[in-house]
Amino acid sequence: MSLKIISADERLRAPSAIKGVVLGPSGIGKTSLLRTLNPATTLAIDLEAGMLAVQDWPGDSLALRDWETARNVACWIGGANPARRDSQPYSQAHYAYVCGQYGDPAQHLAKYETIFVDSITVASRLALQWAKGQPEALSEKTGKPDLRGAYGLLGQEVVAWLTQLQHTQRNIWLVGILDKVTDDYGRSSWAPQMEGSKAKNEMIGIFDQVISMVELKTEDGQPYRGFVTKTLNEHGYPAKDRSGRLDPIEEPHLHRLMAKIAASPRADGNMIFGAPAPIAPPELPPAQVAFPPKPSHQTFVDDDEIPF
Repeated sequence: MSLKIISADERLRAPSAIKGVVLGPSGIGKTSLLRTLNPATTLAIDLEAGMLAVQDWPGDSLALRDWETARNVACWIGGANPARRDSQPYSQAHYAYVCGQYGDPAQHLAKYETIFVDSITVASRLALQWAKGQPEALSEKTGKPDLRGAYGLLGQEVVAWLTQLQHTQRNIWLVGILDKVTDDYGRSSWAPQMEGSKAKNEMIGIFDQVISMVELKTEDGQPYRGFVTKTLNEHGYPAKDRSGRLDPIEEPHLHRLMAKIAASPRADGNMIFGAPAPIAPPELPPAQVAFPPKPSHQTFVDDDEIPF
């Protein structure tokens, strides 16, 4: 197999697909972000039967109800992964199978530039339900269900599924629920609502853009919805901007967000990676210390006269 070295000019001229995940509390309007995408070139993948909020959206959608179908669709969209063996999902054999089932993706998917998946939270639940029925989820000694094996398989499956979507040549946007969790020491943090910890922890590193869609407040206390895009944010929301082109807070509009990522110059060319220089404390006047007066000299003629 020959290798093709891509020059910087070729890389700059080539269109780059945007892969991202939007996390937000329930009811914040994540599904409604579908309205901010071009319906003529967007395919919505509905895993949670939650399209009521966008029932009148004029674009195409695809409803999935089980994990095996979700894997097949990801393979159909993303193509074969040459690193996979024929017995594994997303391999050349798997791709040939799904093309036989669903048809040629070059014909059926040609018009779609963006895939919108709702939601990663439900996808992890479907994967767990599937994993519990696999041989790896049964104890070798007793034959009884082994949750450790099920959750281990769950992590592998969801990470492979997310990686398959991340390597497609189309824009990919997934949405999921954002939870506020408190540990045993009373410390609070924000995390995606997903089954298992492996995929939850690794998802942040898989996608280029990780955005928290949350309620913020103006200086006079008025609430509004916004995208938090930077890792260093005051509330500790999960966020990442690999493009380097976004402001810390952006308008919750995916089409305009992608246009800004594609057209704007990078804003982090002069990033400072070290800690800021310490600020010298102000000089203070020398303290005025008051000492007690010296005791007067006394002469004693007899030990009996010494006061106690």
